[in-house]
Amino acid sequence: MKEYFGSGSIKNLEKILHKNNIKNIFLVTGKGSYQSSGAKEKLDCLLKGYNIVHFSDFETNPKLEDVQKGISVFKNSNCDITIAVGGGSVIDMGKLINILAAQNGEATDYVKGEKIKNKSKIFVVIPTTAGSGAEATHFAVVYMNKTKYSIDHMYILPDYSIIDPDLTINLPPSITASAGIDALAQAIESYWCVNSTKTSKAYAKKAITILLKNISQAVHNPSKESRAAMAKAAHLAGKAINITKTTAPHAISYPLTSYFGVSHGHAAGLTLGSILVYNNSVNKRDILDKRGIEYVKKTIKELVKILGGSDVYSAKEKITMLMQSIGLKTRLSELGVKFQDLDLIIKNISLERVRNNPRGITAESLKEILKDVF
Repeated sequence: MKEYFGSGSIKNLEKILHKNNIKNIFLVTGKGSYQSSGAKEKLDCLLKGYNIVHFSDFETNPKLEDVQKGISVFKNSNCDITIAVGGGSVIDMGKLINILAAQNGEATDYVKGEKIKNKSKIFVVIPTTAGSGAEATHFAVVYMNKTKYSIDHMYILPDYSIIDPDLTINLPPSITASAGIDALAQAIESYWCVNSTKTSKAYAKKAITILLKNISQAVHNPSKESRAAMAKAAHLAGKAINITKTTAPHAISYPLTSYFGVSHGHAAGLTLGSILVYNNSVNKRDILDKRGIEYVKKTIKELVKILGGSDVYSAKEKITMLMQSIGLKTRLSELGVKFQDLDLIIKNISLERVRNNPRGITAESLKEILKDVF
């Protein structure tokens, strides 16, 4: 993957198109964000003279029926390249259409686990939020009947990523906050994940440090510098989870988004502090990390220090206060979730992501975690 980073880096798109002798472009964007981010104005100039097939007819949080609609348009378009411009949902939509249109079977088969075999068209990603890190990952999320699935293959990784922080300047505070907490959750989860490596931990640590310094300013009083810092942090968090994948807080986030409409990043942040405390109490019966109990405790201790806490409880409090300070509610009861809904959430949690957590999680412990943030 070739990366271009920095103010004005969107201009590199011209070079990419010229180098690959592109004539027909499949352009995937959000409905409103494409214009409000300033991407439309910039790309209208850069894409003059090309044949563009523009697809934006889909909802937030990619649904399989929208992906199938996109595949149908794509297959009739004779395009040489896919360009996805937007936040995490738009990028995932671009990933899914681009990769699944190249396969021989039905989209549903690959969502259910059929192996990806064919390489897709050239794929360029241009994020307009600073949070999902989707421009740096080889997987994509899709919802089928409100259940979240993940498609995962190295062919899904973009060929080119253009991270131009200028496209995040007009982001409203609520999206800046939710996207920023998504990046924080990814970095923290990646750091404690059973799949972590020295490299992933270095990316994650750097991402957390940059986020903690810049997220409040980016939400309340954004400057070009704080926007650039958030874009950098989100990209680093994306690189970290590209190695490790996410863990329990992300697993819990999906039903909160599907059933209660809590934005993805906000949902991922809700249980982050509680699971930090939970993971610190790992024992012989529930350890999932092959590196052992002491290793996990040492990792949590490192995280507490990176977060600026003195112990897991103060680190948890710091996460809660940070979320509140940027306008995000921190209790499920404030978000329309009723106590009897906790079982529905537990029933719809992604087990794969829970298995990446260093401490095993049962239905009973999940309920305790949810009660803690109720």
